[in-house]
Amino acid sequence: MDRTERKENELVEKLVNLNRVSKVVKGGRRFSFSALVIVGDQNGHIGYGSGKANDVTEAIRKAVDKAKEHMITVPMVKSTIPHEIIGGFKSASVLLRPAVPGTGVIAGGVVRHVMDACGIKDVLSKSLGSKNSINTVKATFVALEQLFDAKELAKSRGKSLSEMWG
Repeated sequence: MDRTERKENELVEKLVNLNRVSKVVKGGRRFSFSALVIVGDQNGHIGYGSGKANDVTEAIRKAVDKAKEHMITVPMVKSTIPHEIIGGFKSASVLLRPAVPGTGVIAGGVVRHVMDACGIKDVLSKSLGSKNSINTVKATFVALEQLFDAKELAKSRGKSLSEMWG
């Protein structure tokens, strides 16, 4: 399931997972919908959110609002990530490796959606452990949050880039 939309502020919304959930009550079952959405500007800013409501559109709207509130900035080197990283959440792990320009996004399912929304065009990835889409998205975000920018690292140590990397 993939829903891509362009907004006025150029945010891309991708519906990753839509789930019908039920609650058993005295009179029978009550159905509601749970949605997982990724929002990004394809320029290094990305967020995810989940929403739950009795209506599909309301669940998606709640998820989009939550995703916009929790946006992160991902350091990028040209069209890839600065270094290799492994992110984990519960039993899901995601390995991300930088790739040379022209490689493309070598990723499966959910990780591909995250990279497309973020604007990363060249990356190699492997999803390890659980294939649960919610946990895989969270593991990918853990990995992206742990990435460091070389300029910020050098500045925090009080050195120049040439002193750090030779």
